[in-house]
Amino acid sequence: MHSLIPVDINGTPLANMITWADARSADIAERIRVSSSGEDIYRKTGTPVHPMSPLCKIIWLRENDEDLFNKTYKFISIKELIWFRLFNEFKIDISIASATGLFDIETNQWYKKSLQLAGINHENLSIPVSTRYTRSNCNASLLSLLNITADVSFIIGASDGCLANVGSFTMNKNEAAVTIGTSAAVRMMSKTPVYNYDAMTFNYKLDEDTFICGGAINNGGNVVQWFLKNFLDKKTLTTEDYERFFQVIEKVNPGADGLIFLPYLNGERAPHWDAKSCGTFFGVRTHHSQITFSRAIIEGVCYALNDVLKTIEANGDNIIQLNVSGGFVASKTWMQILADITGKRICIVHTNDASAIGAAYLGLKTMKFIKDYNVLSSKTNMEFIEPDSSNHKMYNNYFKIFQGLYHSLKDSMHALHSLNH
Repeated sequence: MHSLIPVDINGTPLANMITWADARSADIAERIRVSSSGEDIYRKTGTPVHPMSPLCKIIWLRENDEDLFNKTYKFISIKELIWFRLFNEFKIDISIASATGLFDIETNQWYKKSLQLAGINHENLSIPVSTRYTRSNCNASLLSLLNITADVSFIIGASDGCLANVGSFTMNKNEAAVTIGTSAAVRMMSKTPVYNYDAMTFNYKLDEDTFICGGAINNGGNVVQWFLKNFLDKKTLTTEDYERFFQVIEKVNPGADGLIFLPYLNGERAPHWDAKSCGTFFGVRTHHSQITFSRAIIEGVCYALNDVLKTIEANGDNIIQLNVSGGFVASKTWMQILADITGKRICIVHTNDASAIGAAYLGLKTMKFIKDYNVLSSKTNMEFIEPDSSNHKMYNNYFKIFQGLYHSLKDSMHALHSLNH
């Protein structure tokens, strides 16, 4: 999602891919956000106005690399590039399109105001198609490479974020999916968009009738990696390193003895959308030790996820259960902290990759092997963790302080950013 590659008429990349994490267009995003058209673009496209969006990236290229901008035939994503290599056609599924800031999620067509703002037209983008769009007879040169016959069907599918909800069986209105990998996200399924311009919750499409609404945070498992490498001097991380880390933090009291961490190492997306924010330890005292800081960073990530969850609940349905997937669900300590901070029952979904599982289910439904996703929601491979009510009450007090810290420190964060960039 959110990737951008400028290509020529032959589909040849003219530059390296710009990933979702590229923040060079932060000032452009801010300019759009405070403009008279900012909220309209957010509501029409479902995409937060942020440097991650292809809309902001294209504007940045037009303003900073005019030669490359003028040479570009199409602005596409990595997924579109793969599809072009397979079938020599520029097509984009409506799920990926709905994460560009250029696509009208009501009409399922490119949004003219966004195109005008970017300085392009629909011919500079791929043709939007359903997430069930299917082709066969891929390029003959690839048949032997893929070890397939010409009649094998390819289904274009959806985005990884939307498919993670399917793959984690999060199909009910009172459930939300939480994915914790390098970054993290909270998402719920809805028949209609769930808008919040201040927090800019996203509204991406799984298909023509289903929206995946929520928010992503920039900092998840990468915070643990950063701490292990830079504070515990672990050059090459192993499974044992992570296991020892989580074993150690069990020895620290919930609340990290009054130490609070804002985990904005890479800036933050939801609910602040501030690329200039930074990580902060607050409340440091002489009794705090290395293991206290270790627990504080995990609690900080969980506070950030709870911040997104509260935003979703304020504009949608009350969430009872969080279906959690991703590389860090193996840590029961982390899952218990998440349950205690959010006050929600945690359902650990034991899949290696919920997005890949979701893609397989979408394929099964498209090929009419199944009629409904819910027939696949087997509970045999799930584990439940209940929140501790006393811990949750205590964490609520810390969470209120956590929420206030960003707003208190925002100006100082921006001033510090300007001194170093």
